Amino acid sequence: MTVLASDLDLLISAARAAGQLALDFQAKGYKIWEKPGQGPVTEADLAVDAQLKAVLCAARPDYGWLSEETADTPERLGTRRLFVVDPIDGTRAYIKRKPYFAVSLAVVVDGRPMAGVVFNPARDELYAAALGAGATLNGSPIAVSARGELAGARLVGSIDMFRSPLWPTPWPPVEVAGSNSIAYALCQVASGAHDGSVSLTGKSDWDIAAADLIVAEAGGIASTHLGEEFVYNRPVTRHRNVVSAGPALHGRLLDKLREFQPPPDVAARMIG
Repeated sequence: MTVLASDLDLLISAARAAGQLALDFQAKGYKIWEKPGQGPVTEADLAVDAQLKAVLCAARPDYGWLSEETADTPERLGTRRLFVVDPIDGTRAYIKRKPYFAVSLAVVVDGRPMAGVVFNPARDELYAAALGAGATLNGSPIAVSARGELAGARLVGSIDMFRSPLWPTPWPPVEVAGSNSIAYALCQVASGAHDGSVSLTGKSDWDIAAADLIVAEAGGIASTHLGEEFVYNRPVTRHRNVVSAGPALHGRLLDKLREFQPPPDVAARMIG
């Protein structure tokens, strides 16, 4: 078995166990508090993070570690391989018991994801990919939608953004679904359940690393609204935003987003 295949198997096993722990906390209850300026965090987030760190770092002690719920340190910058982890992506949905949260795990090598898993335990949906090996949902191959036109597209994003009066010309009729987990939203694009996604707020490495690879291995593209590829394990882990779709629709989305000219204060919050 190659290192890449072994890493993917490790991520799948760890993600399933982490998802079960998250569901166990839902069943028994947990504490909730606010991270200043970042939204809610729960006792479950921290417990899942601790379990993942123990399991993954024991299996790969030479890999670095970057997680939303672990204090960042500069040591990771000196590692060629590292785990990039969001123990519960979509904490607001988790708290509300809505099935739109996920465990997101990636192995990043030289700034790019090589193996990635996104597991939604509430729906028992496990998305996985390794570089060059395609993407799967519960073991079956998946592919992005072939749609190339905006009209009639099924998109994931903020309804308010699509309806904003700041657009010089309105969007054509599209079906818009919301999601608290950007990792899960991107995976729904990868599977073809949605044609594309648009999120014009900042994202961190742990939000998108695994799903970025899953979209790519399903034949799609994930980038910023400027078409920039994501590079991970940099000193600053923040990215402008994320837009994903199959190649034809991705280009149409970027063309449409070039029309968006919000005031500077809005642009600073939304598109970097």
